[in-house]
Amino acid sequence: MAKKESAPSQPAKPIRMSAESIWSKPLNKRQKTVLEKIAKSQASGDDANIDYSDIPALTEAQLAEFKRAPKRLVAVRLDADVFEWIKQFGPGYSTRINHVLRVVMSQHR
Repeated sequence: MAKKESAPSQPAKPIRMSAESIWSKPLNKRQKTVLEKIAKSQASGDDANIDYSDIPALTEAQLAEFKRAPKRLVAVRLDADVFEWIKQFGPGYSTRINHVLRVVMSQHR
């Protein structure tokens, strides 16, 4: 008895989907369960299941790059218009002043 040849299957039609429809699509039960488990683990601070094996250890030189320069508290007298100008950009004006001075300092080196 000869083996019957099967007919070639039709290729599947591509499904077009926008990013909006992906984000607005409701989660199924399994997805909700997984997300709830992750949320509970994060809330409890349990990071025992995180696999760090593929992250190389940092060298002493790399760790030294992350150290902040020591800060010194100083009082500075600024012209009122300069102070108002720097404050208009929002909170953190003393950090901004430090940044501006650092830029000027690096240009003069």
